Amino acid sequence: VHNLELYRGLERASLRHITARHEQGLGFMADGYARLSGRPGVCFTISGPGVSNITTALGQAYGDSIPLLVIASQNRRGEAGSGRGFLHELPEQRALVTAVTAASFAIGAVDELPAALAGAFAVFTAGRPRPVYIEIPLELLAADAGALALPVYTAAPPQPGRAALAAAAAPAGRAAGRAAGDDHQRTRLAATRTCARSADESIARRGARTAGWRRRRPCSGHRDRPHRL
Repeated sequence: VHNLELYRGLERASLRHITARHEQGLGFMADGYARLSGRPGVCFTISGPGVSNITTALGQAYGDSIPLLVIASQNRRGEAGSGRGFLHELPEQRALVTAVTAASFAIGAVDELPAALAGAFAVFTAGRPRPVYIEIPLELLAADAGALALPVYTAAPPQPGRAALAAAAAPAGRAAGRAAGDDHQRTRLAATRTCARSADESIARRGARTAGWRRRRPCSGHRDRPHRL
């Protein structure tokens, strides 16, 4: 009920909209789109429980550096966080997502929206891309925003330079070198054990032959037999 105005606006937009059955699934759908396309995944949800449900997907996207834009509705200004029991009211809705987003914006006037979008796409295109959260009060969702100049943003994934790639690959190279050294050490140890085992077996065979000869020797001579006169 708290995002109906967004759906009314979609009728006049050239956006492809995909409905999800649950906010958590919605967040993971947008996450998957971003991973496959390389472009930010965008989704919007209702206030209160809708925001808390999508936080799981935000946490996954935050940990994996996935560009994700979540637009949520909020109770009317003066109602949000008032403690008077408005539908889906939370004490501080925006604080719920601050730990799993790179930036969050609470829109207080229609003309603040372009700056918030610019901040979101700045996160997506510079440094480490991570989720961004924007919340809009109900009365602003219904306001006329036709006069806003919203530029077209391109969010190509940032490409690291050669120095950054070399620095990132250095620990892996050192680990591979240590692994190769460990393999060589294990090979030498195995060869040493094989030699020791062969030596033990050779000594055991020589010992067995010597013991057998010693057991047979008294029977083969005549020293212990009585001499006839």
